[in-house]
Amino acid sequence: MPGFELFGDLERKEVNDVLDNGVLMRYGFDGMRNGHWKAKELEGELSKTFNTNHVQLVSSGTAAVSVALASAGVGAGDEVIMPTFTFVASFEAIMMLGAIPVLVDIDDTLTLNPKAVEAAITPKTKAVMVVQMCGSMGDLDALQTICNSNNLLLVEDACQAIGGTYNGKPLGSIGDLGCFSFDFVKTITCGEGGAVITNNNDYYVNADHYSDHGHDHIGNDRGAETHPFLGYNFRISELHAAVGLAQVKRLPEFIAIQKKHYLILREALEVIPEVTFRRVPKGGEESYAFLNFFLPNIEIARKVIEAFKANGVDVCWNYFDNNWHYVRKWNHLKDKKSLFPLSAEIEQGLENIKNTTYDQSDHFIGRNISCLIKMSWTEDEVKTRASKMVSSINSALL
Repeated sequence: MPGFELFGDLERKEVNDVLDNGVLMRYGFDGMRNGHWKAKELEGELSKTFNTNHVQLVSSGTAAVSVALASAGVGAGDEVIMPTFTFVASFEAIMMLGAIPVLVDIDDTLTLNPKAVEAAITPKTKAVMVVQMCGSMGDLDALQTICNSNNLLLVEDACQAIGGTYNGKPLGSIGDLGCFSFDFVKTITCGEGGAVITNNNDYYVNADHYSDHGHDHIGNDRGAETHPFLGYNFRISELHAAVGLAQVKRLPEFIAIQKKHYLILREALEVIPEVTFRRVPKGGEESYAFLNFFLPNIEIARKVIEAFKANGVDVCWNYFDNNWHYVRKWNHLKDKKSLFPLSAEIEQGLENIKNTTYDQSDHFIGRNISCLIKMSWTEDEVKTRASKMVSSINSALL
């Protein structure tokens, strides 16, 4: 991770196909295309990759979450339970629909704590969104049981976890709807792009229409298509889809490289008694896009980060002090800094977030260090990095 590290001839070929026929829009202009439909081809490849019936490409991972929720009828006044550790896009995508984000604690999987989810359910709850952060997953069986018992949607935000599996099923394909991001720093990149996947035909049809201004996509005359309901523009372009089409064909190659580098680093750190690793639920296999481990306390974690920087160990973070991925510094959300008026229900929901403490999340995020796994490293570079990480951690523990 990320896929742009290994751009090559296949990506160039797919992009040049689009430039040669001149059609950058994914819909219409049938006569000009010379048979090139990159978005449709990518949807087909993703359907095989995720072993799912339906795939709808969209413009970003954020768009994927909004489109997924909208396709299942989530909207104004509905509550969507989500974790305290994620990217800000998660609550943005919920609020875009007029729905209310309800933040709850994570556990040692770095994703939703099922007990915290159960405690947060109210009559307004419509969906539970598990965010498979840093390449791994939550306790999906437990979360699915909670959702089934309470007639709630289970939405998987697998934007950072393409290639991971749970009980043999690809992450994203387990809940009612799955969401992916193909932005510039993801394992599979389109530059910008995303996807909604589902086995529910009604949700798919809704997503297909909603993401293109409500077009029903029936027939060969775009101007004659009808609009069964309101929609918006979340379309991906053919240029972006072309890059993703080349990249998804290389996913097994990418995952194998990530796993090799991950295991070298993990095996080096396992000899340090004070280092423990995030829990991967039984039956799960992460995508190996990140190595996540815990230290005894936040003070040591901060010392390790500084030691990493001093020793040239890059792309490692302690998210406790991060502005974008952890609730602690989402002041623009807590203080309701919006360019336009928010509904009274959202205002109240954000006030609840501002007045809530997340001690369990602090406990895990404060002690966690997350390290990106690059695919462009050589094996010697990974081993040198492992040695520097071990010495940095040991020096911080003294």
